[in-house]
Amino acid sequence: MLTTLDRYFKISQRGSSFGQEVRGGVVTFLTMAYIIVLNPIILSGVADADGKFLGGGTEPGSGFATIAACTALVAGLLTILMGVVANFPLALATGLGLNAFVAYSVATQMTWADAMGLVILEGVVILVLVLTGFRKAVFDAVPAQLKTAIAVGIGLFLTLIALIDAGFVRTTGNASPPVGMGIGGELTGWPVLVFCFGLLLMISLHARRVPGAILIGIAVTTVVAIIVQMITDIPGANGDPTSKGWNLNVPAWPDKLVSKPDLSLLGDFNLFGSFERVGAIAAILLVFTLMLADFFDTMGTMTAVGAEAGLNDKDGAPEGTQKILIVDSVAAAVGGAAGISSNTSYVESTAGVADGARTGLASVVTGLCFLLATIFTPIVQIIPNEAAVAALVLVGFLMMTQVTGIDWTDVEIAIPAFLTIAVMPFTYSITAGIGAGFLSYVVLKLAMGKARQVHLLLWLIAALFVAYFAIEPITRALT
Repeated sequence: MLTTLDRYFKISQRGSSFGQEVRGGVVTFLTMAYIIVLNPIILSGVADADGKFLGGGTEPGSGFATIAACTALVAGLLTILMGVVANFPLALATGLGLNAFVAYSVATQMTWADAMGLVILEGVVILVLVLTGFRKAVFDAVPAQLKTAIAVGIGLFLTLIALIDAGFVRTTGNASPPVGMGIGGELTGWPVLVFCFGLLLMISLHARRVPGAILIGIAVTTVVAIIVQMITDIPGANGDPTSKGWNLNVPAWPDKLVSKPDLSLLGDFNLFGSFERVGAIAAILLVFTLMLADFFDTMGTMTAVGAEAGLNDKDGAPEGTQKILIVDSVAAAVGGAAGISSNTSYVESTAGVADGARTGLASVVTGLCFLLATIFTPIVQIIPNEAAVAALVLVGFLMMTQVTGIDWTDVEIAIPAFLTIAVMPFTYSITAGIGAGFLSYVVLKLAMGKARQVHLLLWLIAALFVAYFAIEPITRALT
């Protein structure tokens, strides 16, 4: 049995072991398990155009449990699919940013079922682009050093996400500076201290080359957080940037360990209802916006994961790129069909890779953890965000080391690479960073009289990014 698994997943061939794969799979789950809680928070609190809430009920949050269970179920099944089909250590779940767009920009114009129908259509379009070879062709047309810049930018993006989620960096409420350290320039509150402890523990273990440094760090920090909570009884922050409470999960031992999942949301969609509700042009523009974000987020994510795992070729393409893209495209449509928004690849998978994952077996382990979470949700909620996101800072460092692969003496590639790296964290968007890099690369080549060096597909993608950045005035003009 073990020999068969080793041969199928190429575990030994990739210099890994069963222990590394299991450990890496668990780490990936722990660093992205927050989506089981965060997705319901985002989706259950917004009423559609008819005043109804996702998952049923007439009050904000009434569908929380249903959305949480379906989120975990779909993430589990799709992540296992990624592992088995593509043999790549990449996990999938409801896409952050995409779910907020669906909630605040799409569902408010139609019913939730109509909105999920649009998500399915977006997934189908993406899948067609993959099966025709277009999506991979675009990926192959991107210069290798720009792919490196994407990975580095994602590393900085992850670091910023971690620092903000931990309360180490917060919004100031002022025009300048818009963000600062802690509250009023000071680190305050036990949760921030727990994060700092976890981060220092992880980097110390990593520096000493302790196997499983990230997993050990998350586990120990969670135990410390539970003890702190028992002593201090700190409430949750509930989205308040001035709160000293826990960002998302309060690390208290739950009253029950098992809960029966409510999966009634599955299949709650109306495929073409949006066209009747808002008109064909508006519906198509919404699909385009979803598609472009999904298209390039995944490209950046798989590049970063492949680079960290050492699975990219000399051109920066991961092994089995086409299979990865097919599974990711199917995930978008499945997320809509399950009523929980588009599912996509998660860059937090780099945490599992940093802790040893190299094959699809790690994804299978992550997927099984998500499936268990459908009934053990109370246990998952014990892990505070502050304990998990410390791992992302360490991952950010590891991804930053790739910056030496960029030729900073060549301005024609260095400036687009810099813009990719800088724009990504500052806009909180992988897509925006990639767009800035692509557009500046094309413009620089044109300005230097080297337009013929730009691949035809990059000209097309640059034009699409112009439309993406100007989508609001375009939508107003056409509708």
